[in-house]
Amino acid sequence: MQTLKIGTRGSPLALAQAHETQARLMAAHGMPAEAFEVVVISTSGDRIQDRPLSEAGGKGLFTKEIEEALLAGAIDIAVHSSKDMPTVLPGGLELSAFLPREDARDAFIGKAAKRIIDLPQGAKVGSSSLRRQALIRRMRPDLDVVMFRGNVQTRLRKLEEGVAEGTILAHAGLKRLGLGHVVTDLMPLDAFPPAPGQGAIGIETRIGDGVVEQMLTAIHDVPTGQALACERAFLAALDGSCRTPIAGYATIADGKLTFAGLIISPDGTQSHEVKAEGPAQDAARIGTDAARTVRAKAGENFFDGWV
Repeated sequence: MQTLKIGTRGSPLALAQAHETQARLMAAHGMPAEAFEVVVISTSGDRIQDRPLSEAGGKGLFTKEIEEALLAGAIDIAVHSSKDMPTVLPGGLELSAFLPREDARDAFIGKAAKRIIDLPQGAKVGSSSLRRQALIRRMRPDLDVVMFRGNVQTRLRKLEEGVAEGTILAHAGLKRLGLGHVVTDLMPLDAFPPAPGQGAIGIETRIGDGVVEQMLTAIHDVPTGQALACERAFLAALDGSCRTPIAGYATIADGKLTFAGLIISPDGTQSHEVKAEGPAQDAARIGTDAARTVRAKAGENFFDGWV
């Protein structure tokens, strides 16, 4: 292989993640920068800015065109934010590696107050995530939650322009962009649990591409892969999409996996939590069982009308 082509979206965060992947491969294999080419691919999710993703088609909007390029052989690997990945991948593709996970917490950036609980009554908070919107409404039902689309820089600009008094973004993304200093508060994992996969970079490949898979083995972080296997199984068993506010977070310590999951109604008034633990090698089973438990707790009708 003369050049390894890395497919990515064109946002500053996506490019940072692609270059982190390149740097890790260079270090692991002693390869020069010239051995790689970062290929920027425009996705439907990037182009559609006038409505929520849940109305436009869901998570796959950020991966469809990149996966088409991967299947066509135009790129060799695809680098994604794991939380953007649908639970069902196109035939012939697989998630082969995960980089070590960054902080999975959400970060609040406030203009009118440093913490969301200190915002004045009726203040506007911007977010495009149904999960974040629901959790904000659960925490502060009086706030006016407004739609915020665009990349990190666009959302921060909207905040400066006064479109909202605060917004919530992934702490991991802000750190990767060198923007950790804009954070005014970090949301606690128990009260404001993250999206499944949040903070983790996933690398997608063609099934059976042995040369590429062997290269990625050297940079794959096993605990992150186990945690993501649990979280993605939880999401898949709940048929989770951009239309369903679902949170899930797994941690690994000494070979043991601990998982906490949540389903919540979009208005934040109803929620059900589940906790589970077990051997890390049983990650996917733990996630699937947790989904069945929380669905039984909530009742089949819980998803009616908003799935």
